[in-house]
Amino acid sequence: MAKAYRKEDFDYIMSKVGKVNPRVKEYLEEAGYDKWSRCHSPINRGRTMTSNIAECINGCLVDVIVLPILGFLEEVRILFAAWNCKNSEIASYTNTTLWRRFQEILTDNGVKSLRMTVKIAGSYLYCVYELGRRYIVDIDRGMCNYYRYQIDEILCVHTIVILKSINIDVKEYGRYCSELYRPNTIVKTYELPTVPMPDMKDWIVPESVDAEEVLPPKYKRPPGRSKKGRHLKSSESLTVSSNHCGKCGRAGHNRKTCGFFPKES
Repeated sequence: MAKAYRKEDFDYIMSKVGKVNPRVKEYLEEAGYDKWSRCHSPINRGRTMTSNIAECINGCLVDVIVLPILGFLEEVRILFAAWNCKNSEIASYTNTTLWRRFQEILTDNGVKSLRMTVKIAGSYLYCVYELGRRYIVDIDRGMCNYYRYQIDEILCVHTIVILKSINIDVKEYGRYCSELYRPNTIVKTYELPTVPMPDMKDWIVPESVDAEEVLPPKYKRPPGRSKKGRHLKSSESLTVSSNHCGKCGRAGHNRKTCGFFPKES
């Protein structure tokens, strides 16, 4: 539901959730669809709806999380500075119209468009047929009633099949996409360097800051080593190494201790 582009698809999935567990449906309604749903958002959230970047950062900093706060922040600065330089360098040497990742999206959408047919309905108005469904696309206004083109601002499968039908060269596809996906924009994103801090001995600390007393935290640290790994979601609690029964397929026991099926007399 979070990634649905059309409200019709969202409502269909929500109705199925309501049949499985009405309390979950009520909870999601109270939370507010505009806070987590792509199609109900009052602003364009873009195409990214995951926390992958946070997971990546946490994974890179797992070995330095035990450092004092100043040392930890310095490692964060070094990591971000290296990423900025690397991404800026890659973007500056990109010779395609779009950034590599978005060029791959266009390629994938181009392959999917081979299964569709298109009928012209006006000067810039087209009907695209996919698996028995009809989608209306206005190529001049950049609108498709599937809404993926408007939200992602990159050519969807329905718009690509239209461009193919009017013999638009593949190299021209980039001008129908947002400026945000072009290498020049990516270079501007990383053009500001992450300025390093001088050595601690060279710091000029104001008297008001130097005189401020920093108190220890009020909570008591629990015994044992602090965990470096993140807290797994309920859907991730069962790993590949979990024991599963060969008879019933459930976790937590094996064939010998299985009590799901009655024993034969």
